[in-house]
Amino acid sequence: MLTGKPTMTPSTPVLELSGVSKGYSDIPAERVLDNVNLTVSEGEFVAIVGFSGAGKTTLISLLAGLISPDVGGVIFRGKEITEPGPERGVVFQSYSLMPWLSVTGNIALAVDQVARKSSRAERRDRVNHYIDMVGLSHARDRKPAELSGGMRQRVAVARAFAMQPDVLLLDEPLSALDALTRARLQDELASISQQEKKTIILITNDVDEALLLADRVIALTPAPCATLGEEFVVNINHPRDRAAMNHHDGFIETRAAITRHLLALSTSRAQQAEADRPAPNVIPINRHKQVPKAVIDAGKSHIQTRYLEFSDLTKIYPTPQGDLAVVKGFDLKMDKGEFVTLIGHSGCGKSTVLSMAAGLNEISGGSVILDGLHVLDAGPERAVVFQSPSLMPWLTAFDNVMLGVSQVYPKASAAERRDVVEYFLTRVGLADSMHRMADDLSNGMQQRVGIARAFALSPKLLLLDEPFGMLDSLTRWELQDVLMDVWARTQVTTVCVTHDVDEAILLADKVVMMSNGPQARVGNIMQVDLPRPRSREELMAHRDYYAYREELLEFLEAYEGGADPSEEMLDAIAAKRRERVSPLAAASSHTSVTS
Repeated sequence: MLTGKPTMTPSTPVLELSGVSKGYSDIPAERVLDNVNLTVSEGEFVAIVGFSGAGKTTLISLLAGLISPDVGGVIFRGKEITEPGPERGVVFQSYSLMPWLSVTGNIALAVDQVARKSSRAERRDRVNHYIDMVGLSHARDRKPAELSGGMRQRVAVARAFAMQPDVLLLDEPLSALDALTRARLQDELASISQQEKKTIILITNDVDEALLLADRVIALTPAPCATLGEEFVVNINHPRDRAAMNHHDGFIETRAAITRHLLALSTSRAQQAEADRPAPNVIPINRHKQVPKAVIDAGKSHIQTRYLEFSDLTKIYPTPQGDLAVVKGFDLKMDKGEFVTLIGHSGCGKSTVLSMAAGLNEISGGSVILDGLHVLDAGPERAVVFQSPSLMPWLTAFDNVMLGVSQVYPKASAAERRDVVEYFLTRVGLADSMHRMADDLSNGMQQRVGIARAFALSPKLLLLDEPFGMLDSLTRWELQDVLMDVWARTQVTTVCVTHDVDEAILLADKVVMMSNGPQARVGNIMQVDLPRPRSREELMAHRDYYAYREELLEFLEAYEGGADPSEEMLDAIAAKRRERVSPLAAASSHTSVTS
């Protein structure tokens, strides 16, 4: 791995940024981008990673000629860019398809504009070639409304390639897609880029996406006055396999270096948390009665093992074709204070299991038992954090948390309740923003309020349903740290649904891997024997971490496309990890398979 300014083989620059600055006000200190310099060579794939709001879309718009710099120049093959041109194809996060045209029509519209001198047959062949290349031959006559989000984005990619530009500019084209669809399109983009040998610039907030695709990864520093920072060369041959790369020293070292650099940038912009102070000593009430004195004494339960039990849990939905068992025979036992993550493909029933545990979805069969009592309906002893925190926009962050605190601490004084709210808002980094209106907070800050509100209820069980799924990767890292810090202080029993492999390992004592639905069940349970407290940077340096990561990726691959892998295959995947981890971890690790 090389870090810093890489030594590239001399070649003709295709695209250059020379001292480019861009702002949307007349104040230089408020510029979005400042003194950006970049040289991209013929056939190079460059990925630029950065924080939300750092100016990534402004950067791609400058390269596309959609906006002009305030200072400096954008140069294509030696000539300054002043407007958009067909030699620079762009794919944005939104698809921008013509809704009244078919897949073929949307791509043909672009081809007809740039290939007017070609015959009708040549243009038709070009359209069909790129439709086939992105795997949409079966949907060529469908209109956008009949396509999934992933299929629409494939049309956008095919359209951009079909214009046969010299440079392809990709502005977070896959960030709005689910994990499985995103992985499939990453693989297709990698394959196409190797076939076409295009010069590509990818804007992304996903480090793994950058490493899977790019020759060079460049960090964009935080705004205002963002600029291109440290560069990293990816010395891994193509094609790259996302699971197998976890055995590659270059991948491990480069990934750790990029992560450390981004974390350092994040730390430099983060708010300084208020000094530690002891948590308020107020015990919440039970939904039906006050907590018994034995529980009031430090809020402990007499049950420590099998504190939470999912027993033969089943969920059936009636359909016109008959009953559909989404989840069937889900079994899991958790001790008090344990943190479990649920991972699996979209539609495997992860959120269904969580909603039954929350009492928000009726149980069709089996049971959920928490602290010796059957879960029958919703209650404040089970706090839930969803992708969207669902705050009252007309209330401040403080008042949003106080709504719940006032319900579960009726015996506490006003000062005690205020202490609870202030403590948890401070712990999630909102000491200076707790009296701002919820509507004025960023998505990440709103989710911090949701986390604070959940912990402030002092629940027996915390249920997290992809709580960071709508956030960019770097904001997600920050909130994962927030979550781990508050959880370490409270040790509340927690179940977290996620599609993020790194998140699953970082947070959990156990990762529960679910089979595909319908009739989804527990596939494997992986004990995570990595030391706590954990930090992302420390895990990057722990060799066992990549063994766990490879197992989860291979597990997801085994179930891809609705497959139902054998127990022997799942055992073989788990055995690879057990053989690879350190001897002490291997001695204590155990993977179970539930049929």
